[in-house]
Amino acid sequence: MIQRRKVIFGAIGTAAAAVVAGCSTTGKGGGDKAASWVGSAAEAAEAAAPPVQLTVTPAAGNTGVSPVKPVVVSAEGGKIESVTVSAGATKVEGALRDDGTWQSTGDLAYGKKYKVSVTATDAAGVQTTEDTTFTTLKPEKTATVTFQANAMLALKEGRTYGAGQPVIVRFSRAVNKNAAEKAIEIKTSPAVPGKFYWRDDRTVHWRPAKYWAAGTKIDVSVNMFGVKLGKTTYGSKNVSTNFKIGRQLIAISDNRTHMTKVYIDGKLVRTMKSSLGKGGGTTGANGEKISYWTAGGPHVVLGKKRKHTMSSASYGVTDPKDPNYYVSENIEFCTRISYSGEYLHGAPWNKSLGRANLSHGCINLSTADAKWVYNNFLVGDIVDVRNTPRELPIWNGLGDWTVPFDKYGRDTD
Repeated sequence: MIQRRKVIFGAIGTAAAAVVAGCSTTGKGGGDKAASWVGSAAEAAEAAAPPVQLTVTPAAGNTGVSPVKPVVVSAEGGKIESVTVSAGATKVEGALRDDGTWQSTGDLAYGKKYKVSVTATDAAGVQTTEDTTFTTLKPEKTATVTFQANAMLALKEGRTYGAGQPVIVRFSRAVNKNAAEKAIEIKTSPAVPGKFYWRDDRTVHWRPAKYWAAGTKIDVSVNMFGVKLGKTTYGSKNVSTNFKIGRQLIAISDNRTHMTKVYIDGKLVRTMKSSLGKGGGTTGANGEKISYWTAGGPHVVLGKKRKHTMSSASYGVTDPKDPNYYVSENIEFCTRISYSGEYLHGAPWNKSLGRANLSHGCINLSTADAKWVYNNFLVGDIVDVRNTPRELPIWNGLGDWTVPFDKYGRDTD
């Protein structure tokens, strides 16, 4: 390979043909007159070819470079032979494109100094090399993401959930909501529009206008690496998950008729005698108002426990002398539907199933019915409580479906 070097010309203005042929010019007397130059064809071509002009982006010495922007190298007047982009022992992948430029395809990292080494040749095969460096930005803070089924359970990738399960993205720190929403990509099959609802400045939900159709597939990506999510916060890395919807199960529990009916894909499959909240209320140890009505509206199943101890202390009644104080151990087949402690569960002591509401807010069932619910309900299934004077707040469990879609959160567009 011919290396780029300086070429010295003896005389100026000699014809190019003479240079290529390697001839000399003589005067009338046959004597030589100011011979222009004699050399090989390769050396002549080297002298005639313009030098390669390399352009590297990011430019040499740049700092605070976004790690999501690719490294691009171009060679004017020549051809790129090789490019190496490295930070210490770590190399960044890349490839030549159809237009002759080279572009990185691998990810850069935060807070690293990168060296770009380029080798190119001109039309005569003369080689040019160039080394440059740049430094990527180093965020003061980074945010990570977890996917949740609800505040008590992580969303399991590839798992099957019920028709009321919203997409829930939880950031590790407070973020700018607009920036975060732009980083979140949700694809569903079949495709449906949806809206974001921010539970707080770290947690965002997304739901469609209606309950998910049976068999819907949901893919969620948070493309936040290199994205500014706050004044000094950037996304740590891109993450993704997916889940699917099983059969569409909707249970309707009627406070007035004391019955709970379960529909699967629109077909009634089970009718269960029930006893809901007895109504009225009390005051907790810290002065909080406690209602004994079962909250009305669509609830979402949050989780299940084979046996569970229930106590009035969980919602603020801690004095054993209080007539509303209780501790009930080993309650069987418990299916939770709110953060405040509403369950569908077996209540063999309640002799008023199907006739009267006597619970402290749970939906009491026979042991057989509670077992069937426990065995057949999924996290994300809907339990819609009707004809009760108290409404389920959106924050108490997954009350997302208690709000009409036109008033729910913000459009994704």
